[in-house]
Amino acid sequence: MSKPLFAFQLGLGCFLAFGIISPLAAQKTPLKSHPILAHRGVHQTYAREGLERDTCTASRINPPTHAFMENTIPSLLATVALGADVIEVDVHPTTDGDFAVFHDWTLDCRTNGSGVTRTHTMAYLRGLDVGYGYTADQGASFPLRGKGLGLMVNLEEVLKALPSTQVLINIKSRDPEEGRKLAAHLARLGVRPDRVMVYGHEAPIASYLRAAGPSFRGFSKKQVADCLKSYVVWGWSGFVPKACKRSVILVPHSHTGLIWGWRSRFAKRMAKAGSQVYLVGPVPKNSQSSLAGLNDPALLKGLPEGVGVWTDAVEIIAPALAGK
Repeated sequence: MSKPLFAFQLGLGCFLAFGIISPLAAQKTPLKSHPILAHRGVHQTYAREGLERDTCTASRINPPTHAFMENTIPSLLATVALGADVIEVDVHPTTDGDFAVFHDWTLDCRTNGSGVTRTHTMAYLRGLDVGYGYTADQGASFPLRGKGLGLMVNLEEVLKALPSTQVLINIKSRDPEEGRKLAAHLARLGVRPDRVMVYGHEAPIASYLRAAGPSFRGFSKKQVADCLKSYVVWGWSGFVPKACKRSVILVPHSHTGLIWGWRSRFAKRMAKAGSQVYLVGPVPKNSQSSLAGLNDPALLKGLPEGVGVWTDAVEIIAPALAGK
């Protein structure tokens, strides 16, 4: 195996990248100039050094410059106003059959509640202060405490608040049953297939797609890894691997040099196969975090036409793209 290919595959193993697979017949994807996928939306930024999967990010925020908190409607509306085309939210099933929009597996870090998020009713979750645990000075002060009361909402409220924006829903667990529950929930709400995409671990995504039907889309890290690894080997020939078709393809900035035709042909080739390409941040070093958005405007230099941006800093990237 060549060193570049080995480095690419190793990077993929450390980096949570995703690719959408839909059973729909192949169709071209409209090639928008640079669509923005806002991961987290406008939120409190935090130090990423030494970040692990279970790190309490609310306890390491940078000094706040605004009062927006991720997964809340004020944040989502601000994100749309900045120009996001797709917004990512996280969901958890509740004990009373709803889906709460909240990032953390447990409540203890960010809120004044405790325990596993999904072991509570939606009514209980609504009563929490989602700004309770944010601190920029190791607990000496809590600048957002009291400002997040009642801001935890359900998925239906998010979809109603964003009638013209596609929502990317992150299933947090590995339970296949959760995928089926989400599909049934969206069906009850009458959600159109073009309104949502779903991503997460392979098992719940597979069950979601089976239950939701061929018009809906969902993706997992394995799918994009299969796509990119195959394309590195065969892309020189113009061949588009099956895993890359009818997909969303996320390419780390640190690996664009391994993508055949990156500067001129790749996005057009993928669009013809029904896929949208997004550039994400470089593979994180010394971090166990699952995903790095592209947050540095300097990395937008040379962004090929038709390639979108997956970012954790929409308030920085959207104006930078608008000025390109």
